[in-house]
Amino acid sequence: MAAARNPYTSDIWKPEQGSACSPLLTHGWSSASLSGVFRVAGKTSEDQNPLVKSSSLDTLSYKFHPNPQSTLPSGDLSSELRLTVPQYLLDQELLHKIHSSLVTTGSRHYLRPRVGQCRKMLTSPESKGLVPFTAESLELIENHAAKKCNKEHEEEDLKPSPYLEAGKKLPFTYGTLSQGMVSEPLEDIDPYYYVKRNTFVVLNRRRIIFRFNAVSVFCTLSPFSSLRKVAIKVLVNPYPFQLTLFNLLILISVLTDSMLMSMSNPPEWILLIENTLLGIYTFEILVKVIARGVWAGSFSFFGDLWNWLDFSVTLFELIARFSLLNFLPMIETVRTLRILKIIPLNRGLLSIVATLVQCLKKLFGAIALTLFFLTVFSLIGMGLFMGNLKHKCLRWPEENENKTLYNRTGSHYYISERENFYYLEGERYALLCGNRTDAGQCPEGYVCVKEGTNPDNGFTSFDNFGWALLALFRLMTQDYPELLYHQILYASGKVYMIFFVVISFWFAFYMASLFLGILTMTYEKEKQKMSGKPRDTEPEFQQTMKEQEEENEADEMKTTELEMKQRSPTTKNTTLDILEETTLGQKGEPGTSRKKCPLCWHKFTKSCFIWDCSPCWIKLGELVDKIITHSFAELFLVICIILNICFLAIEHFPMSQEIISLLRIGNLFFLGIYTIEMILKIIAMHPYGYFQVIWNIFDSIIVFYGLTEIFLAGIEEITVFILLPLRFIKLGKYIPTFENLVRILGNTLMTLKNLVLLLFLFIYFSTVSGMKLFGQSYKECVCRINEDCQLPRWHMADFFHTYMNLFRIFCGEWIETLWDCMEVAGPFWCIPFYIMVILLGNLLILYLFVALVSSFSSFDATTPEVNKEAQNFQLAMARIKKGINSMLLKILCTKRTVPMEAKGQIYDTSVKENISGHTLSELSDTQSFLRCKEKSSGAEKTPATESESQSLIASPSVSETVPIASGESDIENLDNKEIRSKSGNGGSKEKMKQSSSSECSTVDIAISEEEEMVYLHEKTKPHKNGYEGKSSLGQVSRESKNGNIWRNIRKTCCKIVENSWFKCFIGMVTLLSTSTLALEDIYIDQRKTIKILLEYADMIFAYIFILEMLLKWVAYGFKAYFSNSWYKLDFMVVIAQHLIFYLSISTGCSVLIGKTREELNPLASIKFLRALRVLSQFERMKVVLIALIKTTAPILSVFLVCLMTWLLFSIMGVHLFAGKFYECIDPTSGERFSVSEVMNKSQCENLIFNESMPWENAKLNFDNVGNGFLSLLQVATFNGWLTIMNSAVDSVGKVNLQPSYEYNLYMYFYFIIFVIFGLFLPLSMLIGAIISNFNKFDTNMGGSNVFITVKQKKQYRALKKLLYEDAQRPAPRPKNKFQSFIFDLVTHRVFNSIIIVLICFQATTIMIQNDEQSPQMETALYWMNSIFVMLFTLECILKLTAFRCHYFTNAWNVHDIMVVIFSITGLLLPMTVGQYFVPPSLVQLILLSRVIHVLRPGKGPKVFHDLMLPLMLSLPALLNISLFLFLIMFIYAIFGMYNFAYVKKEAGINDVSNFETFGSSMLCLFQVTIFSGWDGMLNAIFSSQWSDCDPDKINPGTHVKGDCGSPSVGIFYFVSYILISWLVIVNMYIMLIMEFLSIPLKKKNRALSEYDFKKFFQVWNRFDPDRTQYIDSSKLSDFAAALDPPLFMAKPNKGQLVAMDLPMAAGDRIHCLDILLAFTKRVMGNDERVEKILSEIESGFMLANPFKITYEPITTTLKRKQEAVSATIIQRAYKSYRLRQNDKNTSDIPIIDDGRDDVAPEGVCSDKIEEKTSIQTQI
Repeated sequence: MAAARNPYTSDIWKPEQGSACSPLLTHGWSSASLSGVFRVAGKTSEDQNPLVKSSSLDTLSYKFHPNPQSTLPSGDLSSELRLTVPQYLLDQELLHKIHSSLVTTGSRHYLRPRVGQCRKMLTSPESKGLVPFTAESLELIENHAAKKCNKEHEEEDLKPSPYLEAGKKLPFTYGTLSQGMVSEPLEDIDPYYYVKRNTFVVLNRRRIIFRFNAVSVFCTLSPFSSLRKVAIKVLVNPYPFQLTLFNLLILISVLTDSMLMSMSNPPEWILLIENTLLGIYTFEILVKVIARGVWAGSFSFFGDLWNWLDFSVTLFELIARFSLLNFLPMIETVRTLRILKIIPLNRGLLSIVATLVQCLKKLFGAIALTLFFLTVFSLIGMGLFMGNLKHKCLRWPEENENKTLYNRTGSHYYISERENFYYLEGERYALLCGNRTDAGQCPEGYVCVKEGTNPDNGFTSFDNFGWALLALFRLMTQDYPELLYHQILYASGKVYMIFFVVISFWFAFYMASLFLGILTMTYEKEKQKMSGKPRDTEPEFQQTMKEQEEENEADEMKTTELEMKQRSPTTKNTTLDILEETTLGQKGEPGTSRKKCPLCWHKFTKSCFIWDCSPCWIKLGELVDKIITHSFAELFLVICIILNICFLAIEHFPMSQEIISLLRIGNLFFLGIYTIEMILKIIAMHPYGYFQVIWNIFDSIIVFYGLTEIFLAGIEEITVFILLPLRFIKLGKYIPTFENLVRILGNTLMTLKNLVLLLFLFIYFSTVSGMKLFGQSYKECVCRINEDCQLPRWHMADFFHTYMNLFRIFCGEWIETLWDCMEVAGPFWCIPFYIMVILLGNLLILYLFVALVSSFSSFDATTPEVNKEAQNFQLAMARIKKGINSMLLKILCTKRTVPMEAKGQIYDTSVKENISGHTLSELSDTQSFLRCKEKSSGAEKTPATESESQSLIASPSVSETVPIASGESDIENLDNKEIRSKSGNGGSKEKMKQSSSSECSTVDIAISEEEEMVYLHEKTKPHKNGYEGKSSLGQVSRESKNGNIWRNIRKTCCKIVENSWFKCFIGMVTLLSTSTLALEDIYIDQRKTIKILLEYADMIFAYIFILEMLLKWVAYGFKAYFSNSWYKLDFMVVIAQHLIFYLSISTGCSVLIGKTREELNPLASIKFLRALRVLSQFERMKVVLIALIKTTAPILSVFLVCLMTWLLFSIMGVHLFAGKFYECIDPTSGERFSVSEVMNKSQCENLIFNESMPWENAKLNFDNVGNGFLSLLQVATFNGWLTIMNSAVDSVGKVNLQPSYEYNLYMYFYFIIFVIFGLFLPLSMLIGAIISNFNKFDTNMGGSNVFITVKQKKQYRALKKLLYEDAQRPAPRPKNKFQSFIFDLVTHRVFNSIIIVLICFQATTIMIQNDEQSPQMETALYWMNSIFVMLFTLECILKLTAFRCHYFTNAWNVHDIMVVIFSITGLLLPMTVGQYFVPPSLVQLILLSRVIHVLRPGKGPKVFHDLMLPLMLSLPALLNISLFLFLIMFIYAIFGMYNFAYVKKEAGINDVSNFETFGSSMLCLFQVTIFSGWDGMLNAIFSSQWSDCDPDKINPGTHVKGDCGSPSVGIFYFVSYILISWLVIVNMYIMLIMEFLSIPLKKKNRALSEYDFKKFFQVWNRFDPDRTQYIDSSKLSDFAAALDPPLFMAKPNKGQLVAMDLPMAAGDRIHCLDILLAFTKRVMGNDERVEKILSEIESGFMLANPFKITYEPITTTLKRKQEAVSATIIQRAYKSYRLRQNDKNTSDIPIIDDGRDDVAPEGVCSDKIEEKTSIQTQI
């Protein structure tokens, strides 16, 4: 333990940077000792130079603020001290010697000046702490730098002050700057830079700090050089804005240069401007080099990386521009880097770039893990699919044709692929095929051969590692994955869909969750750092300025009140109310700042915009105010707004003239209503008060633009882009959720403005770079990608198209444009550019998304803030509801009398708490009506039953009131015994018993026999109300002789249904009945036997389910049965199943209904409801469903806000594109006629050869709001959105005109705005709200995972323990010498490293393969694989020898030996069965499976194990969610088989993806799950007209005719599935990310394991090889840094080790046990288990080391350090005293003695150096 501290010797006050008004510090001092310190110290400022001489000192009042963590005795310190410090006590040199020789330890207390004195100091005209930088200062710095080079010092603990950073304003505590200090060198006021960096500062007139290096290193002028002074003044000269004049010039130049670079064909005079800008950049570099020096430190020119970039670009441009060679294309490309020069000119951009760099550092492990998995999957893909994509259908020749056609040796027939290969209609590439039965088959007359090139211009293949890696990266980013699925499945077979499911779903899902989790963690840490970071000004100064502002506002209000008193009494109240509301409104928005208006402007507004001159006018205003603020007036306005939106939504194409007139009149009517509202509000509130409310400003803008539209009716943009959004925003005033979300969004975007600016800057830079890199290539090589040699829609030849191309990449679609880019410019430049844009762009977008979600996650939908208008609207609705309830009450209950006792029980407490905003009378009337309604129906309901009947989520009250078995209960850990134990006394039991008895019985099965006897005894007692209750239908009295029989029957039925075997039987039957649905595909009519068996099975299942239902009815009764929602679901499924069964087997029923069996097929499609019974039978799916409802149900208000946003964009789309997507199609080519051939609809219809050529509309359009919603959904999922955008861009301004190619190019902006405001922001809102509810539900569940059951929670805890600790016990070391030698060999780290290297080498052998490799290469690879097999076999033999039977106790070893066995079999098998039957890559893939050793804990990189840990811990929850998602997919697959099995194969429905069989349906739904390819399937289902399909087509093998689809059913099918699957997947992401975020906390809270202690002793053996149990104290720091976490202590750690106060023996040695105990206590902290663990460690160590030498410690580490510090203090004080005595008669001459600088008392700088260095060097 540390010795007692002497307050006069061992404690000091340390200057604390950034504290306002000279705070003084002390540690544990009383008021007397404070006086003593002040007598010596005098007035010292922490933020200023302590060496300043003051001519006089005022009397200061210091108010004491104690530290809460202090252990000082109460009453020892007075709360306020008043000290007078005379001047003669200010011995400055003595002050600094004491100051520099003391050590700061322990807690500190602050003495702060009072506000009045602080304000006096702030207004002081003199500059405090600012010392000019002189030649003596420079000499001291140079000497100090030389001393640091010659002598090693301990690492200091100085940190830069956050208030004194370069670029910030100088704090006001330093006083007002004198004119002589502006733009002049000053000594650095921050000790960190002054001592360690050797710098000086320069301040401009705006007090901005500029820091420069003073010591010359390389080509740096002296700080006193005239040329450097001029350069510094040019550099720091301020401008009225935040930038300096020099930086403003550079910014304007960069912006001008950026705009010039965006021009694709600049004029010739642009070259002159470019040369001028180049001169400006050169001048900038020269000024910076002169002012800062070339290489003088971190503040020199080359000390800044941005200057490196600027210098490189400028130098290259100078060389290229004045050289004789033509470097123009390269110049244009390199110049684009200058756009990034905007970043260092903005401090906000610099800070966000630094944050993103930190993100990249933390993402390094995730990036490495991603590359590892991508490499492994690429190698697997090479082994499975290499060369398969070249398989095509080759035309089989006729008998008279030349047989050289199918010679595969390179015949000339293969040159023209289109002549010999089979092509589907409209396809660009040949049909792929395979030799497997489940692969694609060739049509008759064609044979499947491997010939030709790979699809997609040869860029899609697995023929080598590079293309395989690109394909896997494409699958991970899920860009056009359905095309690659189809290509592989056609060429290899449907069984390989498992490969794509693992990659596209699980791998992509986990990697996305991992990146989002790391970004979320980084953002939260950054937010905490920013919230705890001090502002640019000190808190006291901010408080002072705030008080000053409040005083000014108070004085202004007093002045206003005096002015108003001079007016009439009636006007005074009104005006003051307006001003008060205005002031309150301004104070209610702390985030907004407003500028102070001049007094004359205030007088003008008060006299002109406050109309209170006439009393009559004031009375009129009061009357109008009562009218306009009435609740029914707000209700009327809401109704008008809703009707206005409905009128807008009614608009469609085509419309009759009557509807057009109606809409026009309605628009004028609503505009008149809004105008009247504005006028009335202005009269009531006066213009001054009216325009102080932001909602009123929106209303006035609506009126203004509405009137403008009437007078300028031709301007459609006003209606679409201004009026429509404002009308929706007007409705948002009455929706509290909308207002709160908008407020959160506004505050978040203001916080993230720098991030948004950086994102736009990166997009602009990428756009210009892409245009300069590939623009010329697109123009020159366009014929490679287009047959007509015309630029495609997506190219990079100009700025706008390049920008749209980049926008498409950011939306996730990049592979198709990459193919075109590689075709015209080559892969060398295109792939790096695209990868850079994808990675950095997604990093910025994801970080912005995480920030928005984090902000919206604080949204609480249950307690929104409600404004006055919304309150009035809610009040009006409550009054209407009250009136309706009372009217219905009078109608239904006029002749009924309610007993007084019943009236007293009407008000239910829970109902009152759940209903807000209603009066007591309203609740009374509502409840009276409900009670009367219940009585009229002859049944009573408990509140629990009512709530249960409305939701699938059971409540505890329901499980107590319904006598169901514990296994059927929806609440975990709640059985009958717990209910009885919680019931308390007998009265509560009786109450429970009475409430739980069912309608159909008087017997309670769930109670014991004793309670039953009590119940029989008490049953005969009369009821409280004096009359016996009537028996309901089916009840049997207990007194009757049949009562016992009925009771026994119920008991028996209850035992049956509660039996576990019965439950298992029902569950198995449910699974069987559900699985049989998968067999009813289009081939069922061809399989007669299976069809008959299925019919009998359906009948058996139906009877079993009926029997189960009857048993539960008898056991529980009707009331209990139908009060459980899961039983209701079962009942509904059973009824639907029987209805379908009897309709399908009864032909007579079909005749009666008048329907044929084919027409009853849609009714039979509801068989999928049978699968819903699985939900009620399996607890895992129940848990997931309950959690989804709990996390989703509260966000309905947010969902409605998002839906209103989509409605707005849909209405805007109708106004812009309604009727404009029609086009005239050439039926022969399927292409659109050009405008030169057909200009409008009439010309299309008048074509001579046009009989079947219709004027066709696009299938997805904006002709009405419904179609608009569907089109926006496709845009939101980025499926089919390109077709929609192409139609919009080609649309002409009017209807019935032929579209023209890119006629309306800027319609792209509509979709860009929708993606941002209709997709990105609403998605952030929804996910943020879901996370908020997820956290609440998780907290209510006790912090455990909400997606796992009770049993799985136990497994989860065991799994967590297993993963956190190395539970695998090592095999014992054998006693045999040979075996022990082998054991030491195989357990050594080097051996494990060699095995990992061999595995990597084996993976490398697969990487170097390709599809067209030579036979010699194949032979070499065969022998290499044989060598690897032998080496791995040798490894297994060695481990078997060393571990013996323990070898098979480790799963990793079992895997290794299985790999060896299969590898040997794979090598020998071709020799026996032949080469054809064994794939050559079999052995390689088997050996590749050993690569998972890289992920093995303790063997591979630790970062991989840490990143895989969340996935392992989330496996139980992921399994449950996956089962639930599979059930949803199963239900929708069955529904799709019944409805879309015979749809015509076109677009997205083909031989692979269709609904003909269950497997194909699941494949289609998997594509929809990852939001890919569903637009093509819906497009095929849209084929319902005679021109697109044949309704009479005969399908072979079935009785079903036609191949048409049902658009309405298809829309419902896909939209509902997309929403449900999206919700499930979002919860999967949230669950995994939350698990990832919780792991650091779990690791921090976990105890030390046996593995940690084992690692400790392994490290100890390296530092103590002689096993003395001691190490030298000098090695302690290295030993602590060599340990593994959590015992690890990073350097510098000497201070922490000294503070541990470790005992030391003779020779400064420390014992092993003492170190282990101290480190354990440091890790465990205040854990309750620490004492037990410490005792166990000590006892275990003593048992393991019985001959431990006893020793007596002579000192401790802390005492030894105190002795050293004390000796140093004494030596320095004595030395200082001697130096001062010797130099008493000298002045201003530095003395250098023994490597130490000293100066006379006037030598201010030397003392400052000594003071600031010595304070921090000691611990």
